[in-house]
Amino acid sequence: MIRNSSPSFTRRAFVAAAAAACLGLGMSAAAQSSSLTGAGASFPFPIYSKWFAEYKKVDGSVSINYQSVGSGGGQKQILEQTVDFGASDGPVSDENLGKAKGGKLLHIPTVAGAVVLTFNVEGVTALKLDGPTVADIFLGKVKKWNDPAIAGQNPQTKLPDAEIVVVHRADGSGTSYIFTDFLSAVSPEWKAKVGTNTAVSWPTGLGGKGNEGVTSQVKQNANSIGYVELIFARQQKLPVADMKNSAGKYVTPSLESVTAAIGAAQIPDDFRFSIVNPPGEGAYPISGVTWLLVYEQIKKDDKDPNKGKKLVDFLKWALGDGQKYAKQLDYSPLPEALQKRVLDRVATIKY
Repeated sequence: MIRNSSPSFTRRAFVAAAAAACLGLGMSAAAQSSSLTGAGASFPFPIYSKWFAEYKKVDGSVSINYQSVGSGGGQKQILEQTVDFGASDGPVSDENLGKAKGGKLLHIPTVAGAVVLTFNVEGVTALKLDGPTVADIFLGKVKKWNDPAIAGQNPQTKLPDAEIVVVHRADGSGTSYIFTDFLSAVSPEWKAKVGTNTAVSWPTGLGGKGNEGVTSQVKQNANSIGYVELIFARQQKLPVADMKNSAGKYVTPSLESVTAAIGAAQIPDDFRFSIVNPPGEGAYPISGVTWLLVYEQIKKDDKDPNKGKKLVDFLKWALGDGQKYAKQLDYSPLPEALQKRVLDRVATIKY
C-alpha cells in the first residue's frame, strides 16, 4: 500500500473535512430555526417589540415578525389561520370564535395599559374631564373648548373659544374597543347610539390609522383631542387628561392607577374581561388588558416542526421573565395570581 503523507495532502484533507463539518453544522442550525408570525393591536406594540428583541437573546433560533395592523386585523388573520398568533385589545366575540378555522381559540392576557385623552390646545398643559363630557365631545354635542361642561371642571384654566377637533381611530382597533367600552359604561346615550366595538360609526371627527396615526393627527391639528395608549402620548410629549373615576376622583393615568384597575377586576375562566370604570379611588377608569390569541391546538407545520413548541416557550417567557419589561414602557404587568392562571392555560396548548 502506498501512502501519500505529504504536508500538502494533509492540509487539503483537513480543510475539506472542516468545510464539510461547518456546512453540516450550518444546515443543522438552519433546520432548527423557527419563524413565528403575528399581527394585530398597536396598543401593546411597544412592549411586544421589546419582548421580541429580548427573547432573541434567550433563544437565537426564533425570529418573530409582528405587524401592528390593529386589533380588527389581528382577529381576522388568526381566525383565518394566516398568522401563528393574533393580538387584540378587545375580546373576540362568541360569533367570531365560532368562525375560527383552527378550533378553540385561547385569549392569553399579557399586560394592562391606559387609554388616555391627549390634546393640543395652546397654553393648556393640564385638563380634568369626566366620562359623560368625553362622550358628549365625541358625540359632537360639546363643540367648543370653553363649553361649561369642560370649563366647570377646569376653573383655573383659560380655555379658548375654539372649535374642538375630534380625532379617532380609522381602523379596527382594540384601543377603540377599550375607549368605547368606557363611554358605553358612563353614557347611556353613547351606548344606545354608538356602542362598544373595535370599529364604530363615529358621530364626528377625523380618523387616524393606529395609535401612531391618532397621535400624529393630534400633534398636527390645533385645538384637537384624541385617544391613544399612554406611551404614544408620552413619546410625542403630548399632555394627557386626568379622568374622573367611579369613586368621583380625578386620576392621572399611570402604572399605579392601571395596576389598581386590574386589581379590582373579576376575571372569568376564558380570560375575556373588561377593566373600564372599576371601583376604587386610585383606579384609572379607561384601563384595558391586551391579549395574544393562540389556538389550543397549534397547526402542524411540516416545514417547521418546532414552531408550536417555540411559540409556547415564548408565551411562557413573556408571562414570566418578560413581565419585568412592562413597567419601563408604562404598562402594568399581570398580578402574580393572574400570571399563574394564564401560565396554567398555556400549559394546555398542544402542538
